[in-house]
Amino acid sequence: MEMPDPTPLERVYAATTPGELADAYAAWAASYDRETAELGYCLPFLIPGWLARHVPAGAGPVLDAGCGTGLTGPCLTALGYDPVEGLDMSPDMLAIAESRGVYAALKRGTLGEALPWPDDHFAAFVSAGVFTAGHAPAAGLHELVRITRPGGFAVFTVRDVLVDSAGFRATFDDLSATGRWRAVEESPPYRAFAIAEPEVLVQSFVFAVA
Repeated sequence: MEMPDPTPLERVYAATTPGELADAYAAWAASYDRETAELGYCLPFLIPGWLARHVPAGAGPVLDAGCGTGLTGPCLTALGYDPVEGLDMSPDMLAIAESRGVYAALKRGTLGEALPWPDDHFAAFVSAGVFTAGHAPAAGLHELVRITRPGGFAVFTVRDVLVDSAGFRATFDDLSATGRWRAVEESPPYRAFAIAEPEVLVQSFVFAVA
């Protein structure tokens, strides 16, 4: 029996290299917003709430790291954050993000590699759904902390099953031990998709950058 073609989400989960992941998102970009809405994907709309608990509007520029098609950007600007800048590895996703008209700057880059901003540039960064299976490594947090100013905040989600197994907890501890940040908040696991994928759970984390 002929197997059905993988869904865009399955292609993303199956990617094993940055190139495969970029190709998967390029193929998905045009239908990403509609299809993730049908699945009940809620992280882009929830993560601004964690930011608002700790960072006042007007604190300075905010980075949407792994912004994809820019679903989070309008939520951030609606809450008064300005300017908002975005980072993503997919030029196809960035083109859609740009069309939303809310990002002051959008840059192509890959978490886990050097990022195209100077030290201490942002008042905070947010990252929703990016630290998950086959995506950005825990090591990418080091560069995000570098470009966040002292007194700023790191606000991001991690797939719950990866917190310990993929080195995130060890990276958290290393950044704390070296005085780069301190833990502020850690949520219990919760669903990333309100309708589909009930087994996909994430945690939200907030750290204050030192």
